Amino acid sequence: MEKEKLNYAASGVDIAAADKAKEKIKTLAKATFNESVLSEIGAFGGFFRPELTGMKSPVLISSADGVGTKLKLAFMSRRHNTVGEDLVNHCVNDILVHGARPLFFLDYIATGKLDPETVAEIVEGLARGCRNNGMALLGGETAEMPDFYSPGEYDLAGFIVGLADKEKIINGANIAEGDVIIGLASNGLHTNGYSLARKVIFDVGGMKYNDNVESMGMTIGDALLMTHKSYLKSISPLIDDFEIKGMAHITGGGISGNFVRILPDNVKAVIRKGTWNVKPVFDFIQKTGSIADEDMFEAFNMGIGYIVVISENNVDNVVESLKASGELPYIIGKIEKGEKEIVIKD
Repeated sequence: MEKEKLNYAASGVDIAAADKAKEKIKTLAKATFNESVLSEIGAFGGFFRPELTGMKSPVLISSADGVGTKLKLAFMSRRHNTVGEDLVNHCVNDILVHGARPLFFLDYIATGKLDPETVAEIVEGLARGCRNNGMALLGGETAEMPDFYSPGEYDLAGFIVGLADKEKIINGANIAEGDVIIGLASNGLHTNGYSLARKVIFDVGGMKYNDNVESMGMTIGDALLMTHKSYLKSISPLIDDFEIKGMAHITGGGISGNFVRILPDNVKAVIRKGTWNVKPVFDFIQKTGSIADEDMFEAFNMGIGYIVVISENNVDNVVESLKASGELPYIIGKIEKGEKEIVIKD
């Protein structure tokens, strides 16, 4: 008997589908290009010539991240056009804490069987996030890996490069006793805590994705898929106009796990509960799962997506600037003398 002839398609990799996806990606990515982009989608590398106007000593600042198990919500709902924006905004905030403005973004999408329409939806969100943050979606990679992912599932990661003047890099080194801690409201869970949230809501609570929650005024699915917020447009004026002592993006590990990363060794941050409005989704998760406060604060941002530390004499002007940018700023604590730690008090 003659052996069956094999080819790449027989092994599960669809080159035609990949080519179709790439054509859609090119159109979406080109909408984010600016005069600094010197290459086309499809080259082996992306070319970018940054504008260095006014910078004495330009420094490239980069970061990489993924969306995590929030992707399970996208699979469940079959809504794939928001997770890309989640990823972009997350990465923008990560380099923003050091005073960097984003230049360009790269993505990596891996799946078992490539569906051009799904990929196009993902890239739609990536492109929207890049446009809203004034940077280029410079390139990326789409990998089809049969038998590696469950049907209908994929993974998504992103890589960002930004630029800051060395003399203006913010790293928390100047944080001192008496400084004020300002918290900026989050949109919800952003991209962290979803393993616990899904277990509580769908396993313990027995809810369905489209179940309505009266306290939230929306379905539980919509609440969980709320877009991770970018703080670039509201923080940029602060960087230009004020002395910012330090900033923290509140992601996995909550306020304590992220804020401590920028504190000097000789001070502690004292955060006061009740100084900001905790969004209903967090109360709902806590009550449904009977979760202790300390576990909630470890897993979730609890309604604070970004933290800014400033001198006390700048508080009024900074708060006014943030409100003018559409933010909900809260004075949530102070810097005190002591060992390096975050103390969250009632």
